[in-house]
Amino acid sequence: MTTVPATEQPVTERSAAVPTAAGRRPRHHSRRAGTPYAFLAPAIVLFIAFLGAPIVYAAYLSLRKVKVSGLGLGSGSRTEVWAGFENYARSLTDAEFLPSVGRIGAYGLIVVPVMLGLALLFALLLDAGRTKVGGFTRTAIFLPYAVPAVVASLLWGFLYLPRISPINDILEGSGLGSPNLLGSSWVLYAVANIAIWGGTGFNMIVLYTALKAIPQDMYEAARLDGASEVQIAWRIKIPIIAPSMVMTFVFSLIATLQVFAEPMTLRPLSNTISATWTPLMKVYRDAFTRNDIYSAAATSVIIALATFALSFGFLKLVGSRAFRQED
Repeated sequence: MTTVPATEQPVTERSAAVPTAAGRRPRHHSRRAGTPYAFLAPAIVLFIAFLGAPIVYAAYLSLRKVKVSGLGLGSGSRTEVWAGFENYARSLTDAEFLPSVGRIGAYGLIVVPVMLGLALLFALLLDAGRTKVGGFTRTAIFLPYAVPAVVASLLWGFLYLPRISPINDILEGSGLGSPNLLGSSWVLYAVANIAIWGGTGFNMIVLYTALKAIPQDMYEAARLDGASEVQIAWRIKIPIIAPSMVMTFVFSLIATLQVFAEPMTLRPLSNTISATWTPLMKVYRDAFTRNDIYSAAATSVIIALATFALSFGFLKLVGSRAFRQED
């Protein structure tokens, strides 16, 4: 009778225990791998419920229309049927749609360059240490962004009214005359001023944060080489924060295409702002005044596609150059 040496028995026991331990590792690993998705689950559910589902439903409505039978008074006289791209064709050929797009284009040409230019200027001045009260200055510039757009529009709207505006009193007292800022010649600039006043602070904070991340050694080396503050800003700071500038431009572009609150709030104060002054105002008019949700959905999808195309096109155009230093 052969006997197994005592020294081999622990080896056999260890080898038998290895599959048990190895079999537990995949379960532990899979549990750890699912942890991030558990944290993301609430955000994913909220995104699907409040953003994804409405987008899909709007796209669905844009392909439908109501068919009226007879006088449309009895039950079953109004039925929802397939419309294809009929609503899109009607929106694009609407006589009020293209003028609203043109106004948004002119509005964007005013708002985006001025707002981002002021934000960059303020960020560079704060980073250069020219202001003794940097914390107060940052808060003062950023504070308008914390004011809701409707409230800001009401405040500026009363400042624009000729009869109660202190600005007009100052101009008249100086002999410069008082222009009607809510008239047809100035209303575009009046609306743009509200957006610039409210958005400059946010973009300034983004750019200033990017500037603070630049190592100070680069500035000291440039000063030793005889570079001035303007040269440091132009040759070092601006190229390094180019990705942040691209990001703020994309955000500003998206906000420009979706402007709604400012002209809608100023509309009761002026007869120069129509119900279709911007594309989103046209969507609101079609959906809630004319009760034509199908045409409004089609216009909304067109605005969303135009926003995506312009943003993606701009990123493809300048993104490779701006983000080259991060590769």
